[in-house]
Formats: sequence, C-alpha cells, structure tokens
Amino acid sequence: QVQLVESGGGLVQAGDSLRLSCAGSGVSFSWYTIGWFRQAPGKEREFVARIGANGGRTYYSDSVKGRFTISRDNARNTVYLQMNSLNPEDTGVYYCARGTGGTPVKEKEYNSWGQGTQVTVSS
Repeated sequence: QVQLVESGGGLVQAGDSLRLSCAGSGVSFSWYTIGWFRQAPGKEREFVARIGANGGRTYYSDSVKGRFTISRDNARNTVYLQMNSLNPEDTGVYYCARGTGGTPVKEKEYNSWGQGTQVTVSS
C-alpha cells in the first residue's frame, strides 16, 4: 500500500514560485500515476496535474498549463509540482494521490490521498 505525504507549501506573493513535493512510501510507488489536486476555501477539490508511472504522460488543467510542471524521481519515491507565476486564484490546500488506472482526471479515480499542504498567494 502506498502512503503519500505532501510538503513545500507556504505563503508567497503573486508572481512568486513554489515547489511542492509528494513523498511516497512502499515499493510500489513507481508503478502508479500520481496526481495533484487542490481545494480552495468553499470550493470543491479540483484536478491540477498528473504524471505517469515512468515520468511520461503528463497532463495539466487549463488553469495551470504553462505555469506548473509536474515531475517525478522514482529513485526517491517523490513527485514534484513546480509552480511558477503564482496568482491568488492558486490559493488552496494541495493534495497528491495515487491514480487507480488509465488516464485519471477525476477525484474518484484516485485513492491513497495525502493530508495536503497549504499554499497561500497574496496579491
């Protein structure tokens, strides 16, 4: 079973960058697609990005495409989310999760959720 722990969140200003990490435990970490989601206050959790098991097949939501980059280092059991040109609309709790197969973009297509890391972008 894979357990995931997010880190790297914080308070930044608009235009700044942050890199989030999703550290996984368990020998099967490298077998799975990993996705990032976020949840803003009062809103539903939304898909941000995903990466395939071997580091390919990346996919982004339209709201972050061109600003965020997802990558992974399977030797370190870690997936990263590099976030550039942050704006206040990027504020929220960011979660990583394990995909259950295929090309998942919906919340129900993921499991083994981490506890989340808070990102706050001030204007």
